[in-house]
Amino acid sequence: MRTPALFLSLLLSVCGFAADAVLAPFVQREELAGAVALVASKAKVLSVTTVGFADIEAKKPMSADSVFWIASQSKGITATAVMMLVDEGKISLDDPVEKYLPEFKDQKVAAGKGAPVARARSVTIRDLLSHVSGLPFKSAEEVPTLDGLSLAAAVKTYAKAPLATQPGAKYQYSNAGINSAARVLEVVSGMAYEDFMDKRLFGPLGMKDTTFWPNAEQVSRLAKTYKPDASKKKLTLGGLGQLKADLTDRTHRFPMPAGGLFSTAKDVSTFCRMLLNGGELDGRRYVSAAALKELSSRQTPKELKDSYGLGFAVGPDFFGHGGAQATGMEVRTKDGLVLVWMVQHQGFPGKGGQAQGEFKKWAAKEFGGK
Repeated sequence: MRTPALFLSLLLSVCGFAADAVLAPFVQREELAGAVALVASKAKVLSVTTVGFADIEAKKPMSADSVFWIASQSKGITATAVMMLVDEGKISLDDPVEKYLPEFKDQKVAAGKGAPVARARSVTIRDLLSHVSGLPFKSAEEVPTLDGLSLAAAVKTYAKAPLATQPGAKYQYSNAGINSAARVLEVVSGMAYEDFMDKRLFGPLGMKDTTFWPNAEQVSRLAKTYKPDASKKKLTLGGLGQLKADLTDRTHRFPMPAGGLFSTAKDVSTFCRMLLNGGELDGRRYVSAAALKELSSRQTPKELKDSYGLGFAVGPDFFGHGGAQATGMEVRTKDGLVLVWMVQHQGFPGKGGQAQGEFKKWAAKEFGGK
């Protein structure tokens, strides 16, 4: 797959401030096919850097409008939508899930080889969004792909099995929890989850390339996935094995709130800028300051190691989320910055994560505190 002249010519495919100095070596060493790195402030996009290829075989350069599967970055976006209903007084974070989804009533907790035992308390919506519900990552029925069941059907598969742990007792990263919270959104709003997202978030924010079903034109802009080959010295073509092959298929593919979204760097930055601006953008409020505080504050019990908010990983001065293909978004509240990192690289976090770390250090040096 070596095409040295093209690799070198694409290292400087950059607009704005140049992050290519730290990113280009990953492409030159064939550790990454390509990437899009974006920095924004509350007011605007400050820098967009593109390096390498969206498709090595076709010699197609990465571009600012390349489309990516953002996978678990979907979790924070879904949680934000759920908080809209909290703001409207239609649900409470501490409501028991069975109030809206009766299939969860009387769900028990696994007890090793013994018979399942009763729950100490009900699972709450807060538990679902912070990965302490006791629900698994996925159900057995969500194999081989994660997008083969409707949301209502998927949630029923979660409810029929015992919880792995007592609610609130352990952090256990869970697609099932986020998906169940989105099912609550459907029941309470009376809208299909994907319709709610389009009407309440993606449409108003102008996120025209954010979707569960990329159309043919968007698929033409989709960056291909690569992974290290057996030698670990070159890249070979990977894929989106967790999703059904025909991404445009609305009959057999279903929206997955925990990880089904496709998007662009610009669209993701728009969503993050709304959060950085306290829940509003361009004169329109999406979530309240109180809702944003819930999203971006630690929800996991102090005695647990993992620090997670509602749909977001949280730290002292930031919150955000990554995706299975090593993508990432970060809202840096102290610096007033949004960082968006787009790659399609298997082997999470791998070289995709390493390159993202270099991008973050560059962004902090170039823009931090300004």
